[in-house]
Amino acid sequence: MPTLILVRHGRSTANTEGLLAGWTPGVALDERGTAQAASLPGRLEGVPISEVVASPLQRCQETIQPLLDARPGLPAHSEERIGECHYGDWSGRKLAELGDEPLMEVVQAHPSAAAFPGGESMRAMQTRAAEAVREWNARVERDHGADAVYLMCSHGDIIKSLVADALGLHLDLFQRISVEPCSITVIRYTRLRPFLLRLGDTGDFASLVPREEAPGGDAPVGGGAGAP
Repeated sequence: MPTLILVRHGRSTANTEGLLAGWTPGVALDERGTAQAASLPGRLEGVPISEVVASPLQRCQETIQPLLDARPGLPAHSEERIGECHYGDWSGRKLAELGDEPLMEVVQAHPSAAAFPGGESMRAMQTRAAEAVREWNARVERDHGADAVYLMCSHGDIIKSLVADALGLHLDLFQRISVEPCSITVIRYTRLRPFLLRLGDTGDFASLVPREEAPGGDAPVGGGAGAP
């Protein structure tokens, strides 16, 4: 079965403004995110990517564009099932104020029971994303062979949920996983089990440098803004 490269979109304007973007339209890459996207072709140079599949949201489409420009003719597809979690009434709100919502504790500690008001549950989010991957695995293998490599550009919570699925982790443990903007995660699928080959690889260790304001113990909903 194929090898899947999962790319989280580059840093967005919502990331830097501390907003939970969700499906809010018009959320673009910021200056740093644009630079991250521009570096993607070089980071993936020599990798024989057969197909590109991306969330329809603007920040993902902008992230893959430099790669598509560098590889004319590379087939590209839009896939709603790997689009961001539908955060419903939480969409567009400040993450700082959402921290006071009683639901946030559930999102952090028991996400399989969390459902966003006016949106979807985190369980449904993982299910649709995993189903999309399995269908694309079959399609890519059919069209390009069992050793094919393809790329999906998606969002933090989606990628974390797919890593949990690949590792056989309960969704309640997925908040222990971190994927920064424009990080690369790689899963090789086989008939019996997936193998996690890379996790949140940015090639940049700036996020490990201690910050003046220490990060809290909660996982950033939506994936966080990455290194400053």
